[in-house]
Amino acid sequence: MATAPRRFFRCACFCSENLYVARYGLHVRFRGEQQLRRDYGPVLRSRGCVSPKDFEQLLEEDVSLAPEFLAAAEYSTLPGADLEGLLQRLETVSEEQRIYRLPVFTPPFCQALLEELEHFEQSDMPKGRPNTMNNYGVLLHELGLDEPLVTPLRERFLQPLMALLYPDCGGGGLDSHRAFVVKYAPGQDRELGCHYDNAELTINVALGKTFTGGALYFGGLFQAPSALTKPLEVEHVVGQGILHRGGQLHGARPLGTGERWNLVVWLRASAVRNHLCPMCGRKPDLVDDEGFGDGFTREEPPTVDVCVLT
Repeated sequence: MATAPRRFFRCACFCSENLYVARYGLHVRFRGEQQLRRDYGPVLRSRGCVSPKDFEQLLEEDVSLAPEFLAAAEYSTLPGADLEGLLQRLETVSEEQRIYRLPVFTPPFCQALLEELEHFEQSDMPKGRPNTMNNYGVLLHELGLDEPLVTPLRERFLQPLMALLYPDCGGGGLDSHRAFVVKYAPGQDRELGCHYDNAELTINVALGKTFTGGALYFGGLFQAPSALTKPLEVEHVVGQGILHRGGQLHGARPLGTGERWNLVVWLRASAVRNHLCPMCGRKPDLVDDEGFGDGFTREEPPTVDVCVLT
């Protein structure tokens, strides 16, 4: 029997355990401002990080994930972690519909990401549509941010959170994703009709800029006959992520003024979707695709190496 090609991986510490502060020549672990001051204050001061302004610049330049998000994710990995304890560390938008919110990215990181997105948007590099519903935005893999940003975000932080919040929706087995940024602006997309996602779970993070309107609205699950009788509206907060089930009907109200950019990650669990495609409601008829495809997998039969037999 021939063995499958060897796969190589990275450690999920990318976003929090091995941050290199070039200005001070130091690798740090980050769980929040107080932890950073406590663990690295003396050595940072010895290397020139002396004033409050120095420390403020350090946080702005080298920290991407919000302390609240790091704390919630870290709690979720503890042996005794449970749903009740996790809910104390995030906002419950709707207990009935199981919609939650918490800070994910720091404001400086949102600003830096927006600048990269705008540079890419203005470039002549080839660009695909984020999905079949939005006309304006960026696929994260085209920007080169899928592997260094979204994969560790899913594996290291989102999966333990989702395992406690949505164990019945594959939250503990998220093994692929589709990540994209959507843009709403005058003369471009201004709203989005009611739909559900090609995902088991979704996180939607507001990146900016300055805008009015554009709130998300939620109904029930798409299988429910009266799913949009009393929609729930949720306003965007820059840096904060809204967590919901992929099958939850939702849409975006019309943009009033300004520009709105949001990072959306469709989180997928092959153990769930391999049995039933969420789009057609049938056993998936698999065809080859690139990257993560639509998150389906199949058991490949073992191959026989003829050279070994002969």
